[in-house]
Amino acid sequence: MAREFNRTDRVAEQLQREVAQIIQMEVKDPRLGMVTVSGVDISRDLYYATAYVTFLGIEETEKNLKQALDVLNQASGFIRSLIGKRMKMRVIPQLKFEYDKSIAHGSELSALIQKARNKDSDNESDEDS
Repeated sequence: MAREFNRTDRVAEQLQREVAQIIQMEVKDPRLGMVTVSGVDISRDLYYATAYVTFLGIEETEKNLKQALDVLNQASGFIRSLIGKRMKMRVIPQLKFEYDKSIAHGSELSALIQKARNKDSDNESDEDS
């Protein structure tokens, strides 16, 4: 019988929790705002990990996002060292941070759906008149 979760999934979930906690408690940089770690993808050999993040409290322009990602990527060695102290692993993965576009994309789609619904309800009210 196969296990429900393989090891890479379990390590990715634990890594997501640890990275989020470390960024919240240990990384003090005003350029970041509030960082949410929405997911972590990890390679099968556990040597490389990509953490997907979103930011609250900063204006999400291309310049600000790049600056915030640069701050996190520069702090990845520090974050990795703290992960090494918290997680019992033979190898601590190299961390890379990327902006999670799915949340922004989802809100754009929701706005389009709401706009279409409003247009449909306006058309129905015009037909009733």
